Amino acid sequence: MMRSLYSGVSGLKVHQTKMDVIGNNISNVNTIGFKSSSVNFSDIFYQTTQSASGANPLTGKAGTNARQIGLGSTVAGITANMTTQGGSQRTDNALDIMINGNAFFIVNSGGTNYFTKNGAFTTDGAGNLATESGATVMGWKVDPENPNMVVKGNVSPIGIYTTENTYTEPEATTNTYFSGNIDQNDEDLVNGRVIQTEFYDNLGNKYTAKYKLVSQGTSDKNTYDVRVTDVLDADGQSIFVDATVQDGITIYRPKNPMPSVTFGGRRYSVSVDTLTGQATLNDYTYTNANGNRVTQDADLTLTFNASTGKFVGIGYGANTDEAAVLSIDTGATGNTSSANLFEDISVDFSALTMYESSGNTSITSNRGERGTGKGAGTTKGKINGVSVSDTGKIFASYDNGSSKLLGQVAVATFTNPAGLEAVGNSMFQATQNSGEFDGIGSDISENGDSFTTGVLEMSNVDLSSEFTSMITTQRGFQANSRIITTSDTLLEELINLKR
Repeated sequence: MMRSLYSGVSGLKVHQTKMDVIGNNISNVNTIGFKSSSVNFSDIFYQTTQSASGANPLTGKAGTNARQIGLGSTVAGITANMTTQGGSQRTDNALDIMINGNAFFIVNSGGTNYFTKNGAFTTDGAGNLATESGATVMGWKVDPENPNMVVKGNVSPIGIYTTENTYTEPEATTNTYFSGNIDQNDEDLVNGRVIQTEFYDNLGNKYTAKYKLVSQGTSDKNTYDVRVTDVLDADGQSIFVDATVQDGITIYRPKNPMPSVTFGGRRYSVSVDTLTGQATLNDYTYTNANGNRVTQDADLTLTFNASTGKFVGIGYGANTDEAAVLSIDTGATGNTSSANLFEDISVDFSALTMYESSGNTSITSNRGERGTGKGAGTTKGKINGVSVSDTGKIFASYDNGSSKLLGQVAVATFTNPAGLEAVGNSMFQATQNSGEFDGIGSDISENGDSFTTGVLEMSNVDLSSEFTSMITTQRGFQANSRIITTSDTLLEELINLKR
């Protein structure tokens, strides 16, 4: 009689445990990245009142089965449903990331690595990528030798709004090109067409180079001269002129030291009108080895090649193969000095055409290499946003139009993800039955998985299943309570036998 009482008690306990798990599942139905759990029961030790016996051919007696009385039920296991993907919730937040697959984010809290499906990330006070509960998101840093790659070593915090990422270094302009059409019937080219090109120095300061395109006349409409006429700073002032104000009067002087300019292999000399502040770039005059004064023509000659349909620039002593080099040296020697702010700038003419266009010439100058934009140069940039690719690479965008790789989010995979142990705050830790974490992690694309940004993975709780389990659990609990009350009635009848 007492066995049924304790069997009923064990049944109440396991059903109460199952109800606890169901309650936890339902309470986390809207928890980001939550994985539901399920409870499985098993029977427990049996009391054998008679062992099984085999058939006896001598006596003709048949075999008998064992007589066993069970002693109730127990919880066989509580299993987390780790492989079922939760629903997707769109947030449009660049730092909200959902894993498409069975991998886990790696986060660090208190010096220990944990794992989570909760991709609702933010940044902490140090500018590192972090979870809302204060754990640091781990990944790989950028290779210092190659800023376009990451080093897949031991995971470490991923810096986003850190000091080194707040600004991007300026870049000097190294490539420009002319595009458009030169119309040989354009009479304005006899007096010259001014073309301006913006470019940057090594400090990100902006300048403007002024060129003048002049036709050589009616005798040769396929040849044009190009020369540099001035270089202006961001304020529109010539870099060759030093202007100071004394007693309300502006005094102009040649810059000292005077920057030197070479274009297409030909060097210029510079003169400054001290009354107007006008700088003029002239043909270069120097004294040769014989003591004679020699003037070098500074014009770069552009010749149209009808067979190729391209212009070729002829510099001083050599064919420049469709491009000339503009060199500006802030020193006075004409050689590149350690203090020089400028890089040599390639000026490409291959994009120019020469078609009849009703006497109108249209030419523009562009920064960057034709077709690729490389070498355009930029000013210093301030970070104004971040984005995450489907492989977890984090890029910063800057207000100068440039971008920068900041790192990559690494993931961890386990042979038995259900063996992970939940520690709260949507985090899990590895156990002996889950498999080990190697400290490095993996690229999410290695297993064919991917990230989706601006989206979060919700819980995988199935309310219809949970409510059904709740009903069956309630009925099971009720039935086990009836075992106790019925056994109590039997005991009461037994006690009444003495009356």
